Amino acid sequence: MNKLTILITGVNGLLGQYLLKALAGHDVSVVAVSKGPSRVGDLIHEGVIYRELDITDGLATDILVEEYNPDIIIHAAAMTQADDCELNKVSCWNNNVTATRFLVDAAKKINSFFIYVSTDFVFDGKEGPYGEDAIPEPVNYYGSSKLAAEKAVIESPISSAIVRTVLVYGKTADGTRTNIITWVKKELEQGKKIRVVDDQIRTPTYAGDLANAIIQIGLQKAKGIWHISGAETFTPFQMAVIVAKELQLDLSLIERTDASEFKQPAIRPLRTGFIIDKAVREISYRPISFKEGIYKMIGGKG
Repeated sequence: MNKLTILITGVNGLLGQYLLKALAGHDVSVVAVSKGPSRVGDLIHEGVIYRELDITDGLATDILVEEYNPDIIIHAAAMTQADDCELNKVSCWNNNVTATRFLVDAAKKINSFFIYVSTDFVFDGKEGPYGEDAIPEPVNYYGSSKLAAEKAVIESPISSAIVRTVLVYGKTADGTRTNIITWVKKELEQGKKIRVVDDQIRTPTYAGDLANAIIQIGLQKAKGIWHISGAETFTPFQMAVIVAKELQLDLSLIERTDASEFKQPAIRPLRTGFIIDKAVREISYRPISFKEGIYKMIGGKG
């Protein structure tokens, strides 16, 4: 019996790297693709092939997918910075929507199971935390692009899953990606004061948990919409305080503020976060706590 072949887009990114780590324990063949040279050298081993691919190039995408004929496609690549999307709408649409349509068309030709990774920013933030049956209503262009891509997947005849997530944190191989944990740690260690909003609600998600959930959804070909996040609800200010306490840093350097103090191109939904009961019930999803996530990252195991 032939091994399953799984194609992952965006492997140079945070989630892509955790997907490669998680799949190392499975007897599968992996086609790892990203734009530009590989930044995941340590994660490329027997059974993993790296290929450069610009997913906004429809012909190149079609050729590569047909060449490897994957059983499962995990589409983790995206333009994810909300402000960049607001300021560069054409690039955002091309990367988040047009590229997804190219991949969906390619998947349809070979009957691949398709997993699209989406975001809590498809919601307006008025009534979170959200379950899978909540009605999306994005408040910025990033959220609108991700919702449009979701619709392209759902309206296609392919077998598919939408995996939405919230405020993903973890550690990249090259250490270049910052998140609230690394940012708070760095600033407080340097004795800098930081201002952190206390009027936004999120359920922060450890990238390793998200990767494992996506793999389970893929292996089970569990169709539909899935909300995957941490189980705990925090404001960014509360998260910063927890980081400072756990790492024994100076709490007096953290100042509470609200979103109105920051002038950003993209509006942020205030109250998101997810209800993860479906994932707990149907794929035995058990996310780690935020404190555990801190130690996995800072301890070098994350």
